[in-house]
Amino acid sequence: MTDELFAPVSHGRTADEIVLQIERLILNGVLRDGERLPGERELAQKFEISRPILREALKELENRELLVSRHGGGTYVADVVGQIFSRPLVELIRRHGQAVRDYLEYRRQLEGLTAELAARRATETDKELIRRIIERMRDAHREGRFEEELASDVEFHNAIGDAAHNIILMHTLRACYRLLSDGIFYNRRVIFTIAGAHHAVMQQHENIAQAILTSDPAEARHAAEAHIDFISRVTDEAVRAGEWDRIAQLRLTQKKA
Repeated sequence: MTDELFAPVSHGRTADEIVLQIERLILNGVLRDGERLPGERELAQKFEISRPILREALKELENRELLVSRHGGGTYVADVVGQIFSRPLVELIRRHGQAVRDYLEYRRQLEGLTAELAARRATETDKELIRRIIERMRDAHREGRFEEELASDVEFHNAIGDAAHNIILMHTLRACYRLLSDGIFYNRRVIFTIAGAHHAVMQQHENIAQAILTSDPAEARHAAEAHIDFISRVTDEAVRAGEWDRIAQLRLTQKKA
């Protein structure tokens, strides 16, 4: 966090002003789930208010379930994104392959629009962040640091969501990518068992980034949609390959019997 994140308040220095300022930071994705706020003394100094007023504001934000306090561990942004589906529905989705296709269809539309908006609206700061993420992803890909590459993958898509500067899209995408990170719809590692898929996905990320960095909305949408089309194809191939291997294993077992 920077010193400029929390601005001094005026107009009587009421708790309501603190509540509003922190709410806006959470709404705009500046303060993220699980992020720790500065300590009480430091935060009061930043706002230039008394500690009793600060405590009143923090308590109200806790009542609104936007902040959580951990005994002896500070104050944190609550899990405001949460799960977009209930646990029973998530388990149901796991058992039925049609949900994977529907999820990818949903992502295709959502990410195409998001990339297009990002290409139109990204600030120089947004673009610099995207450059840094794609560079980390490129390095991890080249050096075979697979888990870091996967982490950068989600970070990359979230950064595009931020650069679109649409609050609803941003929070929807974060919930969507949480399901992806948790492997709810498909295991991204399985995709890379298909020959050439790993390098192809990296190039697709490069294409999306380039279109946004050069402010080309049409190409950004096309690149994002092409990426999801590719993921859909190789997911189907990976599923088929897994089923074929299962059948082959059964045949081998039967011959040994």
